[in-house]
Parts: sequence; structure tokens; C-alpha cells
Amino acid sequence: MIVRDDTRQHDSPAGRGLRRSVRLFRAFRVEQTDPARFYSLLAEDTVTQLLQYTPLTDRTVVDVGGGAGYFAAAVRARGARYHLIEPDRRELMGRGEIPDGTIVGDGYWLPLRDDAVDVCFSSNVLEHVPDPGGLIDEMVRVTRPGGIIYVSFTNWFSPWGGHETSPWHYLGGAYAARRYLRKHGRLPKNRFRQTLFPVHVGQALDLARDRRDAELIDALPRYYPPAARALLRVPVLREIVTWNLLLVLRRTG
Repeated sequence: MIVRDDTRQHDSPAGRGLRRSVRLFRAFRVEQTDPARFYSLLAEDTVTQLLQYTPLTDRTVVDVGGGAGYFAAAVRARGARYHLIEPDRRELMGRGEIPDGTIVGDGYWLPLRDDAVDVCFSSNVLEHVPDPGGLIDEMVRVTRPGGIIYVSFTNWFSPWGGHETSPWHYLGGAYAARRYLRKHGRLPKNRFRQTLFPVHVGQALDLARDRRDAELIDALPRYYPPAARALLRVPVLREIVTWNLLLVLRRTG
């Protein structure tokens, strides 16, 4: 059952439907030059999505791998207790200071007891870890029964799968990294098979569906209109056109 908070449904600048998708895409184009614009919009949009599955008032929310903490204000504005877990201190300082409520920790060994939080979410982190199933394991572990796990990632075969080395990753991640080095005189931030790994839509769907401790309650292309869920039924096409896959699970036991 999807829980909707109708009083908050229209308070996000991200809107809904096609206009929302266009707005996100335009902001994404300046992600490197104006990260505050993109991530602030993405944070509001993420909260609007979360409210479709669970209320946030008086809930404990943990953001795994949230970098500089762009999601903090948007989550707390809905009355939730927000905590950020991030292993990279340089990422934490992305806006000049470490956000309040931050824990320096690894997503594979979250410094939280079992069943500690109501909502555990991870935005665009799964492709940066070598064992995506292990990260999901930990997120489920720390979420209480009935709680929500929200996981999104940029899939490898999408036009943006290579991040800043795109679209040359289609010729191989190692080639794309070498080409980036030749062109820019420095290595890319997201290094193939070091900090960027090829995660696929079908692989992630299988990881979510095969769990016995959580049920997959929704899967959709994160930035597209709701009708785009149909893309996930087409095995090859979904790998290319999905761009960013969102998985929403509910902890069952």
C-alpha cells in the first residue's frame, strides 16, 4: 500500500510529470558547475517521492553516502530526524563545513543497530561501490520492519553511465578514463572499477526481488514521468533509456 501525504504533494518545486522531468534534466546539465542548484532541486524531488510511500513527520531518516548533505534541509523541513552517513571527509566538506547530524562511516558497515531507522535512502551511490548487494543488505538491516528503503543509481549502459567520461564508456570504462586524462590532463573523479562500477538495471531488480527480508514495492526510472515504469519490462531497452533506476523496498522481517 502506498501512503500519500496530500498536504505536501504540491510543495516541491520539482512538480510532476513531464515538466518535472524537463526541470530536472536542465538542472542536471549544470551539476558540475552549479551543484547547489541541481542537488537542492533533487533533494526536494526526492522528498516528494518519499512521501508517496511513507510519512516523514517524527520519522528517523538516514542518508547513506549523501556527500555534502544537500538532502538535510528538505528532509528536516518535513519534520523528520535526519542523519547523514558518509565515508569521505572531502565530500562532506563540499559546501565548506560538515553538516549537522553527520556520522563518518562506511555503507558496508553502517554504525547503527538493527532496526534503528524508519527510512534509509541512498541517492546515486550504488554505482560507486563494488558490491551493490552488500550495501542494500546493510540498508535493510538498519531499517525497522515496515520501514522504507529508497535506493537509486545511474545504470552503466545509460548515456550518463560513465558520469564525466560519458558517452565514451560505451567503448569501455578503461578507454573512457584514458581519453578523459588525455583531454583534461587529470584523471576523472569517478575512476572505472575503483570508484565507479558497472551496475545494470536487470541486476539491481534481481537483487531487490530476491530478498526475503524486504519486498520491492516500486521500481521506476527516477527522473521520468510515472508512465515510464513500462520501460522496465523491456530487458535490453531499459538498460539504455532508464538513465537512473529507483528501487523502493519495504522491510518485512
